[in-house]
Amino acid sequence: MAAVADTYTELPTPDGPGGRRTAHRPGGDKPDGPLGWPGYDASRARAQARTGEDESVVTALAAIGGATTVLLSFEFGYLGGSIGERTGDRLEAAYGLARERGLPVVSLIATGGSRMQEGMRALTQLQRVAGQSALNRAAGLPQIAVLRDPTTGGGWATLGAGADVILALPGAQVGFAGSRVRPGDADPHAYSAEGQLAAGHIDAVVPPDALRATLRRWLQLLGGARESGAEAASEPAPPPYALGTHDLPESGWDAVAGARDARRPRAEAYLRAYFDDWEELSGDRCGGVDPGMRCGFGHREGRTIAFAAQCGTATRPAGFRTAARLVRLADRIGIPVLTLVDTPGAANDAAAERAGAGAAIADAFAALATAREPVTSLLIGEGGSGGALALAAPGRLWATPDSYFSVIAPELAAAILKRDEQQVRDTADQLRIRPQDLLEMGVVRDIVPPA
Repeated sequence: MAAVADTYTELPTPDGPGGRRTAHRPGGDKPDGPLGWPGYDASRARAQARTGEDESVVTALAAIGGATTVLLSFEFGYLGGSIGERTGDRLEAAYGLARERGLPVVSLIATGGSRMQEGMRALTQLQRVAGQSALNRAAGLPQIAVLRDPTTGGGWATLGAGADVILALPGAQVGFAGSRVRPGDADPHAYSAEGQLAAGHIDAVVPPDALRATLRRWLQLLGGARESGAEAASEPAPPPYALGTHDLPESGWDAVAGARDARRPRAEAYLRAYFDDWEELSGDRCGGVDPGMRCGFGHREGRTIAFAAQCGTATRPAGFRTAARLVRLADRIGIPVLTLVDTPGAANDAAAERAGAGAAIADAFAALATAREPVTSLLIGEGGSGGALALAAPGRLWATPDSYFSVIAPELAAAILKRDEQQVRDTADQLRIRPQDLLEMGVVRDIVPPA
C-alpha cells in the first residue's frame, strides 16, 4: 500500500474486534476450516508469521494524490493471495464503505485464485465480490485495478477484469488459468500483462516507479460520482476550434480532397490543443484493439471530459466497441463526452465481418443514443457513411471547414450508378457533402471557427 498511497488507515476487519461477524458461513470457525482440511490452521499460522497479516487481503482508507479512496491490497505471501471466506468478508465490507462514503475503489491484486482448503465455500466468494462491484458500478463509483504478479483465477475474473480502468505491472502473469493448470503448450505471452494489453483486455502496462503518479491522474480524472438514477447535470463539452484551413471548399470534390489531405490536422493535434492532460483507455475487452480509435479522459480548464477520437483510418469493430465502452463509462460516472469524427468508413474486410462489424457499430449507435450525459461531436475530416455516423451525437454535431460527410464515398456512389471516373466529381457535388451543405440541411449545428 505504501508504494501507491500517500497515507492510509487500515479498516477494521469485519470478523475482528470492533467489526461484525457475518452469519452466512456456518462452520467457518471449525478447526481446519469448513472442510476440515488437515493442516489448514497450521498453514494459516505459518502464513501469518511469515507476512504479518492474518488474511490474504488488507483493506484501507487511503489518500492518493489528494484523492480519498478505498484501497484493497492482496498479500500473495499469505497462501498465494487466495480468496477465502474471510477474504470475501473484508472485500464486501470495503465495497460497502466505498458506497457509504461515495469513494472510488483501487485494487492492488496478486492472487492465484480461490482457496482450495475451503472448497466451494471459497469459490462462491467470487459471486459476493462480483455483486459488490456491480453495486458500486450502479452507484457511479469508479473502480481501478492494478494487476501484480500473478493475477489469475477468480481474482482476475472479478476484481481485475471487472474494473473500469485496468493497469498492470510489467511482466505480470495475468489470466484466468494459472501456470499450473493451463495447457502445457500454451503461449505464455497470452497470459502476460503485455499479451493482455495487445488483446484489448487491459488499458496500460505501467512501470512500478510510475504507478503512484498514474493512479493519481486517474483518480483526479474520474473523481466525483453521480447518484444512481440521477438526471444528467453536466455542461456539454464545448466543440474544439478548427485547426486546419479556414476556407470553405468550393465543390464537393474539393471537400473530399481537403479532408483526405495528409497535411490536415488529425485527432492527435485536436487532443493536444483541447486538453491540458489526459489518460487513455485501450481495447474493447473482447479481444481486440483498434489503433485508429483513441479513447480516454482529459482535463480541460479544470473539468474532466471523456473523448473518443477516430484517427482517419477505417474503424474496426474493436474501435466501435472501445468507443461504446468509453461512452457508457463516462455516462455512468457523470462525465460529458467529446467525439472526434474522422474515418473513410467502417472496415469492410472479411476479418472485420468475422469480428462482428455490424454488431459493434450497432453498439456504438446505442451507447450514444442512450447516454444521459451530453455528447458533443466534431467532424474533423472524413465522414464516411455509417462508420462515421456511429460516433456522431444525434443533434450535437459540428464540422470543421476541411471536412465532409457523405452517405457513401463519391467513387463508390459513381460505381453503383455505373458512372465513369470523369463523373465522380459531379457525383460529389450531387451528394451535397460540403460543410456548408451539411449546415444548410441541418445535419450539423455549425461550422466551428479557428482558434
